[in-house]
Amino acid sequence: MLYLASQSPRRRQLLEQIGVAFRVVDVDVPEQRALAESPRAYVSRVAREKARAGLAVLDDPRVAVLGADTEVVLDDEVFGKPADAADAAGMLRRLSGRVHEVISTVWLVNRKGEWSDTSLSRVRMPELDDATIAAYITTGEPFGKAGAYAIQGHGATLIEHLDGSHSGVMGLPVFETARLLRAHGLIHA
Repeated sequence: MLYLASQSPRRRQLLEQIGVAFRVVDVDVPEQRALAESPRAYVSRVAREKARAGLAVLDDPRVAVLGADTEVVLDDEVFGKPADAADAAGMLRRLSGRVHEVISTVWLVNRKGEWSDTSLSRVRMPELDDATIAAYITTGEPFGKAGAYAIQGHGATLIEHLDGSHSGVMGLPVFETARLLRAHGLIHA
């Protein structure tokens, strides 16, 4: 049986979209970047800790747990989820007119081992004026989203170009996830 160590509705939706049977396990993993930890190592560590925490909670040798983390990175700075509207506006102003990276890593763990895959995307936003940023913030979408935007919603209007994985930017790289699940006999298509 597969479990998803995430409360993210987007991750659940993406797994359902590809026909994966799973249950959700609630975990609480601190998302704090260590000093001198690279953004990629940070994202991978958090995703792995989520999967491991789920496996520990379930304590069932027959289960596998999927953990994922996605972060927006600009100039080696990790943009987490905004604390409030002012924080969201600040993030969007910094991303405006720039290309940033979105790192999305998934870990699959069970009693036999641990495996991972990563999607790295490059996203370009056009120049965003204050009115555009303010209007977007009023949609409520920036909250709970790394980098203060949701590519699957109104935030799509803020994306000028995407080089990489649309689902990875949403929070779960579907291709990489399916490849992991297929390699370990959890899906067959």
